[in-house]
Amino acid sequence: MSIKPPFTDLEIKTQEAGFYQDNSLPIALISKGIMVALVLWALVFPVNANGALGSLNGQLLALFNQFYIVIVGAFFFFLMVVAIIPSTGRRIMGTPGEKPEFSNFSWFSMMFGAGLGVGLMVFATAEPLGLWASNPLTVSGEIAPKTPEAVESAYRYTFAHYGFHAWSIYVVTGLSLAYYAYTRNMPLTIRSALTPLFGKLMNGFLGHVVDVLGVVATILGVSVTIGFGVSQFIDGVYAITGMEWIMNLTGDVPTPSKVGLIAGLVVIMGLSIISAVSGVGRGVKYLSNLNLVLSLILLLTFVIFGSFLFALSTYVSAMIDYILHFLSISFGAYGPQGAAEFSAALPEAAKPLAGELMAGATNPWGSFDGFKEGLKGAATELDDATLMAAYAAGNEGRQFAWQSGWTTFYWAWWIAFSPFVGLFLARISKGRSVREFIIGCVIAPALVCFAWMTILGGTAIDLEINGAANGAIVGASQTNQLFATLGQMISGGLLSALTIMCVVLIMTFLVTSADSGILVMNTIMSGGSQETGIKHRIVWGIVLTSVIGALILAAGENNPMNALRNAMIIGALPFTMVMGLMCVALAKALHRDGMRDKHDLSDVAAAPTE
Repeated sequence: MSIKPPFTDLEIKTQEAGFYQDNSLPIALISKGIMVALVLWALVFPVNANGALGSLNGQLLALFNQFYIVIVGAFFFFLMVVAIIPSTGRRIMGTPGEKPEFSNFSWFSMMFGAGLGVGLMVFATAEPLGLWASNPLTVSGEIAPKTPEAVESAYRYTFAHYGFHAWSIYVVTGLSLAYYAYTRNMPLTIRSALTPLFGKLMNGFLGHVVDVLGVVATILGVSVTIGFGVSQFIDGVYAITGMEWIMNLTGDVPTPSKVGLIAGLVVIMGLSIISAVSGVGRGVKYLSNLNLVLSLILLLTFVIFGSFLFALSTYVSAMIDYILHFLSISFGAYGPQGAAEFSAALPEAAKPLAGELMAGATNPWGSFDGFKEGLKGAATELDDATLMAAYAAGNEGRQFAWQSGWTTFYWAWWIAFSPFVGLFLARISKGRSVREFIIGCVIAPALVCFAWMTILGGTAIDLEINGAANGAIVGASQTNQLFATLGQMISGGLLSALTIMCVVLIMTFLVTSADSGILVMNTIMSGGSQETGIKHRIVWGIVLTSVIGALILAAGENNPMNALRNAMIIGALPFTMVMGLMCVALAKALHRDGMRDKHDLSDVAAAPTE
């Protein structure tokens, strides 16, 4: 029985002349229209934009939190099955015998820099410290926060947020795009990944919608990354220069001001545009190699001067704990707790006060003591046993609020980043096998992330546990905790030199992420072309700068990242559904290609010989 050849006749019409020459006009205009509307809304009606984004984000999380958690767990297991099956794992993404374009060192450094460079600098200390204070076990009251007993659970979720699940998100997109581009010679763009399901429909409006969703998710995902990175960049500049105009000094701790963030954004994005113009083979490659070398120097500094033995023991125990709880992390999803459900779980004495008790009992960022202190009126007359029961009744709500505010935020961030990183990974992975791609882009970088987080973050936690830091690290702002940790480890000229090196590293990571994002957006605009026009790289660099700047200005002074976070989670949801379809499409494509291979071999075996 003959097997029909796969659909590969994907046609993405591009303009033959004019400003949009070699670009798809519908994708370009719709994408830019959405971004321009967002920028104008944020600039003209900042309070309305910030409030509406926050409200919509809350509503979507109430409906889709469980969907986010479960589908990301499914991504990892899908990829492992594809890698393990011999017939799918050994397939080469390219022509048989084709060699990889980049060396393993350059491949890994570009993958690492584009995929997580900024996140590792910002959250190397902030993530473990934050989870040491608040994670599902401390939220439930099983473990006291900020104690030695809370370290293991803190790293369980640190590893979850930066481990195999996270990198699987990138690889689902990257593998889908690379497979069709290099084995079927199709355009390197998002819509190619859905052709096994929708065929020629991808040539029309449906294909444009899929690509636009990829562009919008990319812009918002990169925007959040750049926002956090610029904030840390400004913290570093302040530590070096002491320039007060770039900081907000009115709060409990200094934080970057909106003026400082916008100034840093202009500097970073200007350099990013210059790098993007030079192309992936030059600017991105050289910056990525520099990033990896400087990262190793920073890591070695913490090994020598930090709490390396504490980090080593934490790595081992946390890895075991992470693996033991892997299934619950993958699929343990929570929904919102309703008022009736909360009231039904209360003891009889507390039921009449359910409305007053619920807000405090379901607050994941507080504690039982904080819950008691926040009570008013008749609720203050309840005895401790009743209050403890009331607090326990809100555990489901606390778990949902924590998960949706932390894990789901990360999953949405990685998903929003995945069109950019996935397409970029596909761009640099031609000639590698499917198994090599999955192992190299899921397992290897996750293990490096674990080491990075335990060595840097473990040092920060150890300094707080043994009293050496005396609250100086946990009391610093999120983006300043790396510099605060360095300040507790070393001093003098070495501290100054390392602070400057960190600022340079943050800057190069930011530039790498931004210019890679610009190149990827232009690849989608041009229908999958890997050689895009310089003027469009400049235009999309300006668009990206405008989006980040407008959403920073729209947010409140005390938390300028709020609007960016909310917009990103909202923008990631449609693309999450596209990624689910990508998995179904890739499974179908791999199965059908395997059948075609067997059919071709049987034809050869049955052919008459002379």
